[in-house]
Amino acid sequence: MATKARDDRLHLRLPAALRTRIDQAASAEGKTVTDFAVAALEARTEQVLADRRMFALDEASWARFQELLDRPVQDKPEVAELLDRMPPTA
Repeated sequence: MATKARDDRLHLRLPAALRTRIDQAASAEGKTVTDFAVAALEARTEQVLADRRMFALDEASWARFQELLDRPVQDKPEVAELLDRMPPTA
């Protein structure tokens, strides 16, 4: 598996107790602190930015988008059934 190039640094000052917990969590997942921190930061970044995406549309596409948003809600039994199902267990 190829790894991503790491060409920048991020310096943090942490309380000692937090650093200890981070070390423990990284170890529990069999990761280095760097790999653990990068994965956690990447996941949180995606969560924060998920609702802040910008969509560029021309006038015709924007008008169509607004039409779709303004149309009446349609009953979709298959969607209701899907949402009622229990999620699979791992």
